[in-house]
Formats: sequence, structure tokens, C-alpha cells
Amino acid sequence: MDIIQGILIILLSFWVVLDQQGLVVVTWFPIMVSLFVGLIMGDMETAMVIGGTFQLMSLGVANIGGSSVPNWGLAALVGGYVAIKSTTTIEEAKAVALAVGVPVGMLGIQLDVLAKILNTYVAHWAQKTANAKQFEKMNRILWIGPLIFGLSTAIPTTLCVLFGQTIVTLILNYVPDWVTSGLTIAGNMLPVVGIALLLQVMPAKKYLSLLLIGFVLTAYLNLPILGVSIVGLALAYYYFTTTIQKVTTSNLNTVEEIGDDFDE
Repeated sequence: MDIIQGILIILLSFWVVLDQQGLVVVTWFPIMVSLFVGLIMGDMETAMVIGGTFQLMSLGVANIGGSSVPNWGLAALVGGYVAIKSTTTIEEAKAVALAVGVPVGMLGIQLDVLAKILNTYVAHWAQKTANAKQFEKMNRILWIGPLIFGLSTAIPTTLCVLFGQTIVTLILNYVPDWVTSGLTIAGNMLPVVGIALLLQVMPAKKYLSLLLIGFVLTAYLNLPILGVSIVGLALAYYYFTTTIQKVTTSNLNTVEEIGDDFDE
């Protein structure tokens, strides 16, 4: 069973980067990756807690314009797998997932850059064959591109599957308790940092009143997140309909004014 789980985790890591670079069926988001990790490993609760932590860390960060950013999906995948395999409590799992996943996620920047550099050579090679009208060969060459991207995540995942238990044993046996406790505290703080980064790119000042309403609902009225989401959806729908109505009314007034000008 362990062998099958390891193989499935490696295949998932291969698919995740292909989805991120092409199809985008949302499986490269940490929370979605962790859903599949939980299904494979049989521990959905731990996987989703780890995935939620990395998802909040990734808020406000995007690889716009082909830029390379930490691969938090890969971090959640590797961290979740190693943590579920080697720990028994959620707190220990979060600490181990952060200790293993964050370095792998940061390594994802360099691997992504390397994969893109290698793919430039693949593109030039394919262009040469296309200029020579060797189109079948060109099609075969173009398959190398996705393979390179897939290997950029599958290789580090394979190493973690093979040696992850050893890494965690070293962490738990030789790293002081204050370090692992610090990682747990950091794991609780990083989601706040992610939300702060997200607020930087949102019109927070314009909609500060709505943020305060959400805070009161959760902090003082203990309304669950689903209830807050429904309230937010209702307010957004009200804002959307009133804005559309104002635009429609403004357009009608403009048309009437133009008609009056023609009548004169």
C-alpha cells in the first residue's frame, strides 16, 4: 500500500505542474492538491489543514507574465505526504509539513526557471524542424516541453517519497523543541501574512465597512465561515444589481438627451 501511495503522489506532482502550465483545472491550488493527497493517504482532515495553511500563505502571490513564484501546491503535496506518513497529531503534522514543504516550495522557483530555460531550447529545436517542413518530428519534439515541466516537480517529490521519513526522523530527533514549536507558531501566523498580502491588491479602503461587518460576524457573533460567505454573496449581489441599474438609467438618460438634441 505504501508503494502505491508513493507512486500516486509522484504522478499527482507530475500532473499538478502540467495543469498549472496548461489546462488549469484548479488542481494546482494547495487546497485542491491537498484534497487529492488526503484521498490518496486516507487522512483527509490532516491533509486539508495543511492545504489550508499553504493556501492562505499563497494569497496575493501569482506568477503573472510568466514570473516564477514559490510552488505552494508542490509544498502542500510534499509536506502533506511526509507529515501524514510520519506524525500522529495535527500540530506535529503542521510543523513537519512546514519544515519540509516550505523549502521544497521555494526550490520550486529555481526548478521552474530551469524548466523554462530548457524549454526555450526545445522551442528553437521545434522551430528549426518546422522551417524544414518536418512537422511530424516537430510534434514529437513539442512533447518534450510538458515532460520537462512534469519532471521539475516529479523529481523533488520522488526524493521526498524515498527519503522523507529519514528527513522527518532527523527533524524530530535532532532539532530542538523550540524550533518545531516555532514552526507551529509560524504556521499559524503565515495565513495572516497571506491575507495581508491579498488585502494589498484589493480595494480594502473602499470596502472597509464590509470588512468590518465580516469581522464582527465572525469575532463577536461566532457566525461560521459559510454564513459569512452567504452574507458577502448577498451584499455583492445587491451591489451588482444596483450598479447595473444605475448604468442602465444613465444610458437611457443619455439617449434621451441625444434624441432631444436631434428634435431641436
